[in-house]
Amino acid sequence: MKIAIITETFLPSTDGVVTRLTKAIKHLRSNDHEVIVIAPDLGVTEFEGAIIEGVKATNLPFYRYRPFALPNKKVKGILEKHQPDLVHVVNPALLGVSGVKYAKQLQFPLVASYHTHVPKYLDYYNLYPLKPLLWWHFKRLHNQADYNLCTSQAVKDELDKHGFYNVNVWQRGVAIENYHPTYYNEDMRNRLSGGEPHKKLLVFVGRLAPEKEIHKLKPLLEQRDDVRLAIVGDGPVREQLESKFEGTNTIFTGFLHGEELAQAFSSADAFIFPSITETLGLVILEAMASGLPVIAAKSGPTMEQVDDERTGLLFENEDTSSLIEAVRKLEDSDLHQHMRDEARAEAEKFSWTRPSQQLQEVYEEILGIPSQREQKQAQ
Repeated sequence: MKIAIITETFLPSTDGVVTRLTKAIKHLRSNDHEVIVIAPDLGVTEFEGAIIEGVKATNLPFYRYRPFALPNKKVKGILEKHQPDLVHVVNPALLGVSGVKYAKQLQFPLVASYHTHVPKYLDYYNLYPLKPLLWWHFKRLHNQADYNLCTSQAVKDELDKHGFYNVNVWQRGVAIENYHPTYYNEDMRNRLSGGEPHKKLLVFVGRLAPEKEIHKLKPLLEQRDDVRLAIVGDGPVREQLESKFEGTNTIFTGFLHGEELAQAFSSADAFIFPSITETLGLVILEAMASGLPVIAAKSGPTMEQVDDERTGLLFENEDTSSLIEAVRKLEDSDLHQHMRDEARAEAEKFSWTRPSQQLQEVYEEILGIPSQREQKQAQ
């Protein structure tokens, strides 16, 4: 197969979408399929043998933290040049608009996948009156696809309710070999705890943006002096957060990668996840693979992943007392160790092999190609 993937974000950016795509591309390439990635031009031209066709990127006035590519006729020329068997548009919103348009115009089979809950984000940018328009925009794009994917059952239910057609859940995964409790490092714990490793250490990993709702953690730190918070990542509201959390037991590290990131996870006592806007939150599985219980605000996607008092602790959104009570339970050493063990065991069920193979099978189904499983059954 020759697959064209059109995405709003790709390397060298790091987020859950990029992680999922790079794992899928590696899998497709290992099975000798050709892959062309059409993405904002950030200087990367090749990945694992896949060709990356860059489209001019620009910073948008309402989100200057990362450049995006706008709809562009260049997409049509790239598709005409490569003549893929199938087009997969990831998170169609800007560049993806051209992906949907020209895939349909050139009569290529089309898959679309929904990863970012942009309509919900509008609540955090004082743009909530635009939500109906945004839902209409995304439904119009996705309903031109032959097959739609999303990343959790909770989001599938919401998309179904809004009239999206033929939506299916793309299973989750984690690099279980890259995140493991054995990456615990005393120097990293000392660094993340501001030199107070004896205190309870919570870690947040992710993009620092309004919809991540990190500000909700400040009252916890004001009431529990024995708790430290490490915020790993960067983003458009980092300066605001640093100002807001000034005087609290909080460390901002910026982005960490590779072994340093694995150490950051494994050297904490728990992972804290205050957002209710995620379509999944792959970082939850990364924390669990590291042997961390996840303390998460209740939402459909988090409740699909976190089993209260088994793999983590759930708290009521916007309820400081509920959050404080969840953190208090970490003081039960037996429960804490039980959740650590169960979190790792749960993560081990979700390597990237299955979701990557699932995507390949979706492509094969649309193109009428017997899957490897079907070929074996026919023999």
